[in-house]
Formats: sequence, C-alpha cells, structure tokens
Amino acid sequence: MRSHIVVVDDDEKIISMLRRSLAFEGYEVTTANNGLEGLKVLLSLEPQLLILDVMMPQVDGWEVCRRVRESGSSVPILMLTAKDDINDRVKGLDLGADDYLVKPFALEELLARVRALLRRKPDKLEEDSNRLVFEDLILDLDSREAIRGGRRIELTAKEFDLLQFFMYNPKRVLTRDSIMDKIWGYDYSGESNVLEVYIAMLRQKTEDSGTNSRLIQTVRGTGYVLRGGVS
Repeated sequence: MRSHIVVVDDDEKIISMLRRSLAFEGYEVTTANNGLEGLKVLLSLEPQLLILDVMMPQVDGWEVCRRVRESGSSVPILMLTAKDDINDRVKGLDLGADDYLVKPFALEELLARVRALLRRKPDKLEEDSNRLVFEDLILDLDSREAIRGGRRIELTAKEFDLLQFFMYNPKRVLTRDSIMDKIWGYDYSGESNVLEVYIAMLRQKTEDSGTNSRLIQTVRGTGYVLRGGVS
C-alpha cells in the first residue's frame, strides 16, 4: 500500500515540484494551497505524512500544526520555511512538528527526510500494539490499567481514556478545550473543574510509585502536557 502524503504550500512551483517528485517515488500525493484548505483536506484523509509550509495566507503553518496536534492526530509533520532563525525552529518543534527544513532545500534531502519520517515507528507503541509506553509508565490497552515502577494501577473508565489521550500525544501541549472535547464531548455540561479533578486523581495514582516524578504537567494558561523529568 502506497504511503499518502499531504503537501500544504502557497507556492505553486513548490507544490508542482513536490507533487511530481513524490509521485515519481511511489507516494500518493494530495496538495492544498493554503492553511485553511489544508485543514479541510486533513479532516477527510488520514495521511502518513504532512509536509507543511509556514508562511501562508488565511491560516499559517504554525496554526495548522497546532490544530492538527490538538485534534489528537500523531501524523508526522515536516515543516518547510524560509526562516532560518533558531526560535522559529524551536516554535515549530514545540507545536508538535517532527522535522524542519529551510527553503531553499535540496530535493534529495527532502526525500531522505520523508523516507526517515515514514520509517519512524512511534516509540509509545510496543510491537504487539496493545501497550502504550512513556518513560516508566505503561498503559495496558487490554486490561485497561496502568503500570509504573512495577506497580499496577487501577483506573476508572474516564481516567483511562484521559491517560490514553495523553500517551497518544506525548510531549504535545494539549489545550483544556481539546481534552474536554475528546474525553467528554462538546455537549458535556458538568462542573467546570471536572478536568482539573481528573488530572489531580491521575497524578495521585501515577506518581505514588517511589519515583517522585510528575509526568502530567500544567502549562499555565494553555492546558497540560505529558512530559517527564519534573519532580
């Protein structure tokens, strides 16, 4: 089965060149000329790779990348930009991009990066695909429980769904709205602090393992992120 690649760029020459080159390499290619169109394309497809320009009209690449990650998608993202500033590279990676290529670029290098991203297997999934792993935390999809430090942790249905969402998006900042939509749905009309309550319960259960390491961290004014290394 051919890998499907979506290319979003407002430069017609780059769109044309990448469409021809990627198709010649055996990939299925869908293109969009701006960020808004790109988001519509991504809603109807499940591509194996997204090649995304940064500077575009209507919706720029930063915003497209942010919305893709907020939706829960883990599709690899290769960002293209004319900006060679280190802050721009950091911004893209922090928003969830997997790789970054500065324009003008050599086609051979882009194709090599495409091959590398398509070969990359998510390190959160084990071979048997029934466990998610992040650092020393394991989420068993069959028994619907967590394991940390060799200790099995029983989770309620909502706690499991919430932790699973985090572990499908490691190191991605998830906004409060995106989490509420994914776990409770837009029609949820419960207490406004329900997410905070569940985060607190998950922390209590997963951090009481002798490691003293907080995995679910708060990003002030934004939401939460599964990121290790903080006590």
